[in-house]
Amino acid sequence: MQEDTVNAETVEQLIPELVQLIIEALNLELSAQDVDADAPLYGEGMGLDSIDMLEIALVISKRYGFQMRSDNEHNQTIFASPRSLAAHIARNRTQ
Repeated sequence: MQEDTVNAETVEQLIPELVQLIIEALNLELSAQDVDADAPLYGEGMGLDSIDMLEIALVISKRYGFQMRSDNEHNQTIFASPRSLAAHIARNRTQ
């Protein structure tokens, strides 16, 4: 995982868009305002499972123009919360 510094403002601006993308992709009955940016995506927090994570990775790849890999050793950290996922997208996006 890249350790480059990511602009915190960029990450903050990306979080609501990302949360809305996740809600729409998974047809969740949540509003973006109900989601804590630091709450876990997996298990408690948003209550997502491994199949949901695969769907999220696919949607992110399409929207932001980079491939997320299931064998990435940092996936647990990347998918820890909406904020950590937004930071990963900010570092890697091509569109």
